[in-house]
This record gives sequence, structure tokens and C-alpha cells, in this order.
Amino acid sequence: MNLLKTVTLLSFLTALLVLISYSLIGGTMGAITGLAIATAINFTSWFYSDQIALAVYGAKPPTRSQTQLLEPMVERLCDRADLPLPKIYVIPSGAANAFATGRNPKHGAIAVTIGLLQLLSNDELEAVIAHELTHIKNRDTLTQTIAATLAGAISAMAEIANHRLWSFTGWRHSGF
Repeated sequence: MNLLKTVTLLSFLTALLVLISYSLIGGTMGAITGLAIATAINFTSWFYSDQIALAVYGAKPPTRSQTQLLEPMVERLCDRADLPLPKIYVIPSGAANAFATGRNPKHGAIAVTIGLLQLLSNDELEAVIAHELTHIKNRDTLTQTIAATLAGAISAMAEIANHRLWSFTGWRHSGF
């Protein structure tokens, strides 16, 4: 069911991007440009979204002591959920946070912040990791990443259209 939802959402956002490009750039060439942008975004998000998200947050493989804490916990939870073991990362941040990423369970990754490791007890940490594993199992991470990327492209195109409109009318527009 999640696959159907993902395909429906991506189809809708791609069509919206093509329509905006058609209107903004004009005609068939605009629609082709929008389709090319959507295809590039979908491809990049599908294959590299996990690497991009981890790089943005500066995630690194865990240290030896962090591995001794996290790996048995994640293995135990994955056995219960019948999931392959995701890659584990630690983010050098004092904020208490965690996220899951990856296009499917075979390519899943979990990242936790140092702040989370310092703040929570082992039982609480295990609960957070279990929650993140549900995102991997349900493939929420792929849908969220691609939808956010396409929505960003649509927003950028709308902003370009907004500036063109103000330029065309002769009004000065300072934005928000």
C-alpha cells in the first residue's frame, strides 16, 4: 500500500512541476524541461537521498564504545521486526534527535545524535531506535525525501514565476 501511495504522490508532484514549467517557461519546451527536472530529482532522491541526508548532518560511523552500545540494540530490534540490519551513524550534535533514511530496508540507515546518547537511558534509546526502524520498515523515509525534494523544486519554480510576474508588471517586489 505504501508503494501505491508513494507512486501516487510522486506522480502528482511531477505533474505539478511539469504544469508549472509549462506555464513559466512556456509550451512544450517548458513541459519537457519540467519533466527533465522531475526525473533528475526523482532519480537522485531514489538512489542518493540517504547519503545526502547523512552528509548534511555530518553523520559518522559510531566509535568503538558507541558501536558496543548501539549495534546489539539495533540487531535485537531488527531480529524482532524481521528487518536487515541498517547502517548505524552518529551525528556530532548536542541536540537530542534521531532519524532513519534509505530507499528500502536493504539500504536503510539510522542516525542518532551524541546528545541523544547522553540524555537517554538504554531503554529509552531502544524505544527511539525502534520508532526509527518502523520508518524503514514502512518505507516512509523514501516517500518523505522525494516528496520534500520535489516540493522544493515546485516552490523554487513558483518563486521564479512570482519574480517574473512582478518584473513584467513593472512593480518592485521585495519578497518576504
